[in-house]
Amino acid sequence: MRSIADQSEEELGGPGSVLVRQRRDHVELDRLLSELDGATGAAQEEVLTRIDRLVFSHAFAEETVIWPVIRRVLPDGDALTLQVEEEHQEVNELVAALERDGLGSPERPVRLRRLVEVLREDVRDEEDVLFPRLQEALSAEELRALGRRWALVRRISPTRPHPTVSRRPPGNALSGLPLSLIDRTRDAVDAGVRRVPDRFAPAGRAVSGGLAALAGLVERVPLSRAGDRPPTSR
Repeated sequence: MRSIADQSEEELGGPGSVLVRQRRDHVELDRLLSELDGATGAAQEEVLTRIDRLVFSHAFAEETVIWPVIRRVLPDGDALTLQVEEEHQEVNELVAALERDGLGSPERPVRLRRLVEVLREDVRDEEDVLFPRLQEALSAEELRALGRRWALVRRISPTRPHPTVSRRPPGNALSGLPLSLIDRTRDAVDAGVRRVPDRFAPAGRAVSGGLAALAGLVERVPLSRAGDRPPTSR
């Protein structure tokens, strides 16, 4: 099997194929990880924010749309997707810890290094193993249809870490929309806080904190955890 990193768009099913769409996001992630290297302080936080917004919506849509197909069409699909789900879970936990403890945490450098390692491992596992296997099992037309579904779900997926939410249906599907609405509202509030005068910033941070608490409630609803496997259950 050839890695999708080494194939042309035509070989992967055309521009709309799920494989081409996935690789495009992976290229952008690689660019952001290179930008993260050497960044400090506020600049580091800004790059991490862009990485988060890319990674979490991308992965949530994978888990909701693509992984169920892999489990259906490949005899070892369950084991293959579980390995990647474990990587996604670790990314969620690392980013949640980075956000919780802030810039001054002594564990921050170690967590950042591990985050970069896991993200790169995840890309390699997908491009070199999962997606070539999926390519063998589906036609080009099916890959394009799957790409359209993935792109649609990606636009309405959460953009922040949610470590306690199930990585599998029905929990991820049921929690996805409410968490996406909360996350994207919080993204807009946080962006506004960075632009407004300092005297207005505390009010914005309070609103963002309230939205974070609301997301925490959604995460703790039993249905949000339904379907999870022990290796990724928190």
